[in-house]
Amino acid sequence: MRSINKRYGLSGKKSGRLFKVPACVLMAVIGLAHLSACVESQVQSSHLRLMPASLAKRQLQTRVFDTDDEEMVLAAGAATLQDIGFLVDESEVQLGLIVASKERSAIQPAQVTAAVLVSILTALAGSAQYPVYDETQIMRVSLVVSPVEGERSGTAVRVTFQRIVYDSKGGISKSEPLGTPEIYQEFFAKLSKALFLEANEI
Repeated sequence: MRSINKRYGLSGKKSGRLFKVPACVLMAVIGLAHLSACVESQVQSSHLRLMPASLAKRQLQTRVFDTDDEEMVLAAGAATLQDIGFLVDESEVQLGLIVASKERSAIQPAQVTAAVLVSILTALAGSAQYPVYDETQIMRVSLVVSPVEGERSGTAVRVTFQRIVYDSKGGISKSEPLGTPEIYQEFFAKLSKALFLEANEI
């Protein structure tokens, strides 16, 4: 303790000389501390707050149904996906999760023609090139069921659609989420009907 006091000019005994901190330095330190706290608070709140685009996407992908039977909602969701051509790849009842997919052709005649033409031109130039074009696409969907707590009880369903396009060489040429409102509106309309039939055992 004595070595620390000696190093910083402090003493445990009373002394006639006092170490005074200038007022301007003290105010500067207090101001910096306050600014740092404000900046940290703003950064944390900005991370927690959803941007308008993210909020709109979440609202598009989510519906709340007036039932507490999560298993029934999950079963209706699986049936709805199968009705629109999806095959269920994974199903975790305890987690309230379904993952499904379906495969479709992605061939576009104009794109194939262009790819073949480029291949011919490169071959004439002495550099053979296999024509590459979009060939197949896989539509993937994930459905999550969770309970709603608060003033309005029920079960929330969130669904997301994604498209993965494979080219003629087997590589991924495109991977993108599907955000067309009609896709989600049609799915939730069919799910609502399936839940009605399930609830009334029709």
